[in-house]
Amino acid sequence: MKFDNVRWGIIGCGDVTEKKSGPAFQKVENSELVAVMRRTGELARDYAERHQVPKWYDDANDLIHDPEVDAVYIATPPGSHKEYTLKAAAAGKAVYVEKPMARNFEECSEMVAACKEAGVPLYVAYYRRAQERFLKIKELLDQKAIGDIRFVSATQYQKARDGVKDPDNLPWRVQPEIAGGGLFFDLASHTLDILDFLLGPIQKAKGFSSNQAGYYKTEDIVTGTYQFQSGVHGIGKWCFTAFEDVDMNEIVGSEGKISFSTFGDDPVILTTGEGQQQWSFERPEHVHQPLVETIVKELTGGGEWCQSTGETGARTSRVMDAIVGK
Repeated sequence: MKFDNVRWGIIGCGDVTEKKSGPAFQKVENSELVAVMRRTGELARDYAERHQVPKWYDDANDLIHDPEVDAVYIATPPGSHKEYTLKAAAAGKAVYVEKPMARNFEECSEMVAACKEAGVPLYVAYYRRAQERFLKIKELLDQKAIGDIRFVSATQYQKARDGVKDPDNLPWRVQPEIAGGGLFFDLASHTLDILDFLLGPIQKAKGFSSNQAGYYKTEDIVTGTYQFQSGVHGIGKWCFTAFEDVDMNEIVGSEGKISFSTFGDDPVILTTGEGQQQWSFERPEHVHQPLVETIVKELTGGGEWCQSTGETGARTSRVMDAIVGK
């Protein structure tokens, strides 16, 4: 599958597409956004008019079968990712799906198989894989700046947001029938996926999950251990009802460590026996844009440019399922 110019359609032009992702399809070379869809037609039309998109739909099937759409970006909650991916694949469209890739590993596997059978590429929006700060960490690891890697620790905890405290009006992110689980699946997926990128696939994982605060039914605290195929060990702690917000990862080696956050803009810090070095990076205006650039390069030039595929996204879902005991 190769195009001179990639014409994109978005299914689900909600908040994430306003700045984080949508404009990227119009700013990347050899890429254009030609159609958007939202179930409420007035909102789809409003988005199209504000972002100068030629066409809008209120039915996903119409967008998927639009002959002027080459690739479909699925920006809906995870509960519909499999459905739309299978439909897009059957229509011969390249697919770029939001994260987490689906509600569970089984759904991810079906998506990968469907796209493979249809001969279309499948990409997943773990956009940190293409951002400068994480590429720098990868470079340091490849250069053996910390020697042989021994283990990684991931810690994320935060205050309970007001939006999750009304049991009659819960966001989809804590409704397991839509999200697959709670905030662990929405947020920890980014960390586990970037660790897959930096350190390779996780071979084994296990853990515990509980609901401690009772704001909603699904898990609000998760602890896990995992081992990478390389032999590196990992531990993770995620809590979404703590007293403050903390986001910190450490990769520890035989000669030093690298400290960084998943979501913050704080510097990447390299600590060795010789002291500390640090690097700061400006967050991209449209955080998806570096990854979209790799997708478009792949679709227009051939070769393997994008580092976030259906296979890698499915691995992250498999690990999350194992940690919470699905």
